[in-house]
Amino acid sequence: MTGKARPTAPHPLLKDYYARESERQGFVTALFDSTARHYDLVDRVLAFGSGPSYRRQSLVRAGLRRGMTLLDVATGTGQVARAALGILGDPRAVVGVDPNGPMLAEARRRLPIALVRGTAEALPFATERFDFLSMGFALRHVADLEVAFAECLRVLRPGGQALLLEVTRPRPTAVRILLRLYLQRVVPLVMRMTTRSGQPGLLMKYYWDTIAECVPAETILAVMRESGFVDVDRKVYGGMLSEYVGRKPAP
Repeated sequence: MTGKARPTAPHPLLKDYYARESERQGFVTALFDSTARHYDLVDRVLAFGSGPSYRRQSLVRAGLRRGMTLLDVATGTGQVARAALGILGDPRAVVGVDPNGPMLAEARRRLPIALVRGTAEALPFATERFDFLSMGFALRHVADLEVAFAECLRVLRPGGQALLLEVTRPRPTAVRILLRLYLQRVVPLVMRMTTRSGQPGLLMKYYWDTIAECVPAETILAVMRESGFVDVDRKVYGGMLSEYVGRKPAP
């Protein structure tokens, strides 16, 4: 922990969605409640079907291998957990945790793993339980980076590895404009035609705004280091897919 007077939030207050920070979690919970049944379809449209392959490759790059145990934080419908299960081959080796009941219900339909309700800021697990920890595209939804990273570090065994996947705002202006149009216009249109629901469109609008307003990658790396992680690094793929890694120090 840094001992700072104020926590590091992943993005500033987004007043288009909630008027004060105390309302943020309620808004996010309601948003994911209403889109849980469509979430996997959103992902397939969003990533042109490449999501499962990318998640598996990112886990392998970060060092996940058979014999390890993994905690997938903010597991949602279990997309990263599913990729991890394909690598580890043992349902007992993978645990998912998420604050959202409907998202966990969707995950239970697809995965034979332990799924627990809880938040990244208060993980309901014993200290030093897991060899590997993952979080897939959910860092922007935590309230306090210091608290979340401290909890991630706590549940890892000494020498354990963390992998945080996130979407980063592209630097080139043209790419940024195209991504915004795709997220806020194309994906919502496809989802509305497919599901007859407008909620995925709101999800994509919020998704883009959290990407656009997210703290710089350097801040995330700095807070990881200040929280106690070592060998902290970031790799970027496609100009926008960030893979943050860090390791819990061994004795």
